[in-house]
Amino acid sequence: MREVIRLEQVSLWRRTQEEFSYDLKRTILSMIEGKYRQPSRKLVLNKIDFVVQSGERVGIIGSNGSGKSTLLKVICGILKPTSGQIRVQGEIAPLIELGAGFDPELSVKDNIVLYGVMLGFSRQEMTRKVWDILDFAELQEYPLAPVKALSSGMMARLGFAVATDIQSDILILDEVLSVGDERFKNKSTKRMERLWEEQATILLVSHDLKFIEKSCQRAIWMEKGQINYAGTAADTVSYYLASAQNN
Repeated sequence: MREVIRLEQVSLWRRTQEEFSYDLKRTILSMIEGKYRQPSRKLVLNKIDFVVQSGERVGIIGSNGSGKSTLLKVICGILKPTSGQIRVQGEIAPLIELGAGFDPELSVKDNIVLYGVMLGFSRQEMTRKVWDILDFAELQEYPLAPVKALSSGMMARLGFAVATDIQSDILILDEVLSVGDERFKNKSTKRMERLWEEQATILLVSHDLKFIEKSCQRAIWMEKGQINYAGTAADTVSYYLASAQNN
């Protein structure tokens, strides 16, 4: 196997809500009054080290706010780390947030084509895929509708259909198994199983620990921005559950 993702001492400081709301007028006024203080920042990722090999399926677990989704965004290039190095070999198809990467003003069809083109596929190839993607997402009646007209559920189905239809080198998924109603969840799970069989490289954040244990070879337990444990999926889930019961 060849190495496709490597993180070395990756840290990320992010601004708090307080800093976002600290406008220029208030800053100048507080400086004049001698009351200015640097708005606070939070260490979201703290010296993360790990490597993913081609064809590996790695689950990422942890409590809310532990840094799981932020870690995926750093790997995808959505967020830039404050320090450390990230190396990625190959194209990434991310499904991180509802509608992430979609242009709300463009039609559903144009967004599908644009998403694929941004990943290096030809316009002709993506145009051929449009109807299969619309069919899976159950949006056959909406090819010309602007994405902003879709409900959050429709957008989630569209995002899942696009990201999992395109054969990219690396698939990054954040809680995608919770998309849609029970019928669509079952359909999504079957597609995920197909991807598993095709030996795609997959990083998956999920609270579904049974799915992680069953479907991933390795897992990472994140806690307060750090990797608390990394090992086989079964061991990682076991240690995580034991810790949750003790707290």
